Amino acid sequence: MTLHAPPSPDDVRHDEPDGKLRIVHCFRSPVGGIFRHVRDLVDEQIKNGHEVGIICDSNTGGAFEESLFAQLKGRLALGLHRIPMDRAVGPSDIRATWQLYNKIRSLKIDVLHSHGAKGGAYARLIGTAMGWLGKRPARLYCPHGGSIHYDQTRLSGRIYFRLERFLERLTDRLIFVSRYEREGYFAKVGKTKCPHSLIYNGLREEEFVPVTTSPDAADFVYVGMMRDLKGVDLFLEALPLVARQSGRPVSAVLIGDGPDLDRYRRLADGLGNNATTTFMSPMPVREALALGKCLVVPSRAESFPYIVLETLAAQHPLIATRVGGIPEIYQDHSDSLVEPGSLAALSQAMEMSLQQPADPVFVLDLAANVARNFSSTAMADKVMQAYRAALNDA
Repeated sequence: MTLHAPPSPDDVRHDEPDGKLRIVHCFRSPVGGIFRHVRDLVDEQIKNGHEVGIICDSNTGGAFEESLFAQLKGRLALGLHRIPMDRAVGPSDIRATWQLYNKIRSLKIDVLHSHGAKGGAYARLIGTAMGWLGKRPARLYCPHGGSIHYDQTRLSGRIYFRLERFLERLTDRLIFVSRYEREGYFAKVGKTKCPHSLIYNGLREEEFVPVTTSPDAADFVYVGMMRDLKGVDLFLEALPLVARQSGRPVSAVLIGDGPDLDRYRRLADGLGNNATTTFMSPMPVREALALGKCLVVPSRAESFPYIVLETLAAQHPLIATRVGGIPEIYQDHSDSLVEPGSLAALSQAMEMSLQQPADPVFVLDLAANVARNFSSTAMADKVMQAYRAALNDA
């Protein structure tokens, strides 16, 4: 059954026909949810006549991300600019900041919208410096989890939170993608001293179409970054437990890339014959979902993951942990989420999915909830309202 998001006041356009803006999105890593979020905003902003550009790291991403960039390049009036940006803080940041400053200043922009901790630091410092010599753009920042995931009891966490507090002074408006992210920021960094907006991620109407699972689909599929924060190690360790509990071999496909991929391959090699795994490079989400009967999101931490929205919209069975903004997506059904970081809870949920397939009514109800509450059009419209407010306050 195909779902359609009903019209709402949030879907009404507020852009003035003569108020077109020059907008640049700055972020480090062009992969995963941040890249998806930026692409959706770019699509909507171009559709409404704004001139848009992207600046991001030149060393991150592979063939799949390059294909996405190829779809964008001809439509970006302010261009696509890739500059080396290291994940860790270091001497290379000095050169990157200078290159970014020269590039952003040359574009004569109205809005500098940054995403993620590293992109946010670069953009806010540069946007502020531009005001010393001429016109300063509106500086907006969306953490997308980022430094909020750090532990405030550790020295590294305390340093990042102090940096976030300092950079907030250079911010015209913060945008949070979930209540969880906003409350985490308040608890770890402090209550905001600049204006902020809560704007959920959203999906396009054509994404609310059921996915047809491949006849030879694996029992489980994982899609996302290959790093421990996402719980991939727990997912792999759960597979032999599920095989033993269910009394039959199990199979899994893992799709994505990231810093811990090689370690996960080695871990998978030692799981035994009753747990077979296949690793694949990033691909479109709907193609990935078709490769597994049930998607598993075993994350230890999240902000507001697109993969959960996309899977529910596609009416595909899903096991997810109770972290970040995921309960905000599930709403009244959040009691079905799995305790994060628990190998026993995850393996039990996976074993249950083999014995008892997801209730179609439950799956359809979750999809309908996403259709009602999470629209990319509403998301982009609210972001534009945040831009206007930041420009009016400047």
